[in-house]
Amino acid sequence: MSANLDAIDNKILALLLDDARMPTSVIARHVAIARTTAIARITALEKRGIIAGYGVRLNQALYQPAVRAYVGISLDPRSAAGFVRTLQKMPEVETLCAVSGTVDYMLTLRCSSTAELDRLLDQIGAADGVRQTATSIILTKRIDRSPI
Repeated sequence: MSANLDAIDNKILALLLDDARMPTSVIARHVAIARTTAIARITALEKRGIIAGYGVRLNQALYQPAVRAYVGISLDPRSAAGFVRTLQKMPEVETLCAVSGTVDYMLTLRCSSTAELDRLLDQIGAADGVRQTATSIILTKRIDRSPI
């Protein structure tokens, strides 16, 4: 299914990603359309599944555990399925993405301390098929447009 979004739809989505509770009248004013047009467009985006839902973005300074890190992982090709199953059992794994480039996977870890991060990295490094890991600790977010 093709999204076929025009400039107005993209502006509306950008505004909602920044603040999903933004009043429709404010959205309309920012996009320079009538409020009823903004309502109709948002409804259409919801019906088409472009907007899959609304949620809460937590204050990362108050909620976020003390340490988050990105981990790049290189694997033996035949071990990917088992590796993914292993990581699914680890609640500290926030995201896991298959990527192109010098590593096979990138994951985000969320933990309470550097000691816990060290333990998790040892556990991940010991998993079947893991050839190499490279870790970067997240110091601060400078831009966050993620919907969650």
